[in-house]
Amino acid sequence: MKKNCEHASLLSATSAYYNGKLKKFGPSPQGVDWNSGESQALRFEQLLKLFEGRQNFFLNDYGCGYGALIPYLLEQGIEFDYFGFDISESMIEAARAAHGHLPFCAFGSDESKLAVADYTLASGIFNVKLHFDVSVWERYMLDTLNKINRISMRGFAFNVLSNYADPDRMRADLYYADPCNLFEHCRKNYSRHVALLHDYPLYECTVVVRK
Repeated sequence: MKKNCEHASLLSATSAYYNGKLKKFGPSPQGVDWNSGESQALRFEQLLKLFEGRQNFFLNDYGCGYGALIPYLLEQGIEFDYFGFDISESMIEAARAAHGHLPFCAFGSDESKLAVADYTLASGIFNVKLHFDVSVWERYMLDTLNKINRISMRGFAFNVLSNYADPDRMRADLYYADPCNLFEHCRKNYSRHVALLHDYPLYECTVVVRK
């Protein structure tokens, strides 16, 4: 019960935070709290290494924001069916307004509607912990990874800020994970086929889990 209350409070605060970003900046990289379109695209590039050139798959975008991943996938010539989930109804409305005309894309803020897909991607959902204690945030993150694993038949990928970042650049309201601990958690609990990507010029890492 305590964990459920913690998560409900956390999700409510996180949704309000991103609603505020969207209201201020609109459907843009800044509207989902990224510094630029270039950094957003670089994150997508890492996450897409999960697919290994595959086509015609069903993808869950967990924390889809305004749906920026969709045009990126289309630009890469990838064929896919897509469900975008976000806890912010405002983000879902923005995603539908931009991409709802595409017959292979659907969106929703009800997590119970998430079906088992071939793959799941999650970009940026573990970064902004706000005022919550690190232990509370880590419980939420691991519970969320368990959920993502259950809805991912062939694999999933996610990114998170790295605690190898320069200390003077770290912010109290952000969460910085230990990449090695995350790698080991995924290897022990989800699949022995895990890749840790920490070689791109952002203060973060991407974890790719293939089944």
